[in-house]
Amino acid sequence: MTADQWIALIAGIVGGALRVGVPFLFVSLGECLTEKSGRINLGLEGVLVLSAMSAFGGAYLTGSPWLGVLAGALAGALLAALHGVLCSLPRVNDVATGIALMLLGTGLAFYFGKGLIQPQAPQIPALALGEWSSSPAIRQALRINALLPLGLLLAGALWWGFARTRAGLLVRMAGDSANAARALGYSVSGIRIAATSLGGAIAGLGGASLTLFYPGSWNEGISSGQGLIAVALVIFARWSPLRCIGAAALFGGAGAVGPALQSIGIGWGYHLFNTVPYVLTLLILFITCRPGSVATGSPGELSSSK
Repeated sequence: MTADQWIALIAGIVGGALRVGVPFLFVSLGECLTEKSGRINLGLEGVLVLSAMSAFGGAYLTGSPWLGVLAGALAGALLAALHGVLCSLPRVNDVATGIALMLLGTGLAFYFGKGLIQPQAPQIPALALGEWSSSPAIRQALRINALLPLGLLLAGALWWGFARTRAGLLVRMAGDSANAARALGYSVSGIRIAATSLGGAIAGLGGASLTLFYPGSWNEGISSGQGLIAVALVIFARWSPLRCIGAAALFGGAGAVGPALQSIGIGWGYHLFNTVPYVLTLLILFITCRPGSVATGSPGELSSSK
C-alpha cells in the first residue's frame, strides 16, 4: 500500500473507533454501574434497541435531536427500572429476567418502530476537530459525535463517584456485600433499582447515538448485539468506568477495520473483518470467565449463588 493509503486506513480505523465506540461506551458505563450494585442486566440489548427507536421517534416527531436523546434515555431508564423491580422480587433470577426484558424491549421497538424505517430525523451535530488538516480522510475521521465528550465526562464522574462519594460507596457495598448493607440499615433492593435505572438511562444515550448520529437511521438490526457485547466489555474493563473508555475504543476500532479497508479499495474478507468484535467478545469471555475463578474487580454479589 502507498503512504496515502496507510494514512487513509489508520484514519478510517481511528474515525471508526470514535464513531462506533460511542454506543459501546455508554452501554458499558450503564452496565458497569448496574453490576457495581450487584445486579447483571442481560436485557441491555433490549434497552439499547428500544432507546434507539425512541430517540429516533422523538427527534422525528419534535424536530429536535436533543429531545430525541432525552426520549432515548427515558426509554432506557424505564425498561431498566422494570428489570430492577422484577429482580427484587423473591425467587426471581437476574439472568432469566434480563433475557425476558431483552425480548420485550426489542419486540416493543420493532412494533412501534415500523413507521420510522423510511423517514429521516434530525441528527446530533458533529464536532469538527480535524479542520486543521488538509487530508479529507483525517477531517472525516475527526468529525465526532457531540455526545462523546458527555460519555468521557460520565466515565470520569462514575469513577470519582465510586471512589469518593457516599452514594458510590453504597452502590459498591450493595454489590460487594448485601448483608453488610442491610446490617447498616440500607435497602439493597432500593439501591439496586436506582443503579439499574440510571444504568439504563446511560445505556439509552448509546441507543440515541446509533439512530441520531451513526449510522443515523432506524432499522430493526441497528444494534448488531452491542448490548450483549457490553457485558463482555465491562468484564474486560474490570468494572472500571475509566477502563470502559479504552475498551469501547478497542471494540469500536475493531468494528471499523472492514469499512476502513474497503475505503482504500481492499474488498476481500470484508464480512470476515466485520466479525472481529464478536471474536474479541468470545476471546475475552474465554480468558476471563474460567470455571472456579473470579475475575479481578468483580463485585462479590455477582459471583455468589442466588
